[in-house]
Amino acid sequence: MKKVIRIWDLPLRVFHWLLAITIISGIIFVKQSGSAMVWHAYCGYLALALVLFRIIWGFIGSEHARFSSFVPSPSALFAYVRGNSFGGLGHNPLGALSVLALLFSILLQAFTGLFADDEIAFQGPLSKYVSNDLVALLTSVHRFNRYFIYGLIGLHVLAIIYYQIKKKDLITPMLTGDKKIDPAEQGQEIQMFESKDGLLQRVLGFTILFSLIVLIFISF
Repeated sequence: MKKVIRIWDLPLRVFHWLLAITIISGIIFVKQSGSAMVWHAYCGYLALALVLFRIIWGFIGSEHARFSSFVPSPSALFAYVRGNSFGGLGHNPLGALSVLALLFSILLQAFTGLFADDEIAFQGPLSKYVSNDLVALLTSVHRFNRYFIYGLIGLHVLAIIYYQIKKKDLITPMLTGDKKIDPAEQGQEIQMFESKDGLLQRVLGFTILFSLIVLIFISF
């Protein structure tokens, strides 16, 4: 008999969808160029705050938000690839690697954007503090890294489609926070996997997120 349990807490879900909107908006603004680059920069600042929040939440968040619960060991990864393990209720080992890669690439993009200079419509707020050679290098990294982000986003979308075809819904749990599971498939008690998502958890998460957003926007 399947049961419904809380997998993703509200702060994590808000982070996920806000990051998706931020990345899409940043791509749209950079394609327009000109004065839209200011808004592209704002998207970069927000993305930086969001990723920093996710890193913090990866240590103090709820059960399935924590890195310790989903970052796989080599043996766990190989076992999952060979089909010898369930893979977990949150991110499976392959999904965990894609999450880490996406967080790193977005963090790199946001960081290098602070120093980037396209010599036309945008100059990063920190570019004046470093040498021209370093600005040129970081600008090149910023331009190249976007293709890596595009690729990871594409893989993410394909994975969602694949699992939808396999009758494994990934979208609804990220909207509602809940997932239907069969305890018999887990080999462990279902209570061990419940994520906390109470008022205090939410207040803590949103306080951290809001504080990071304010701090970054007033800094740059």
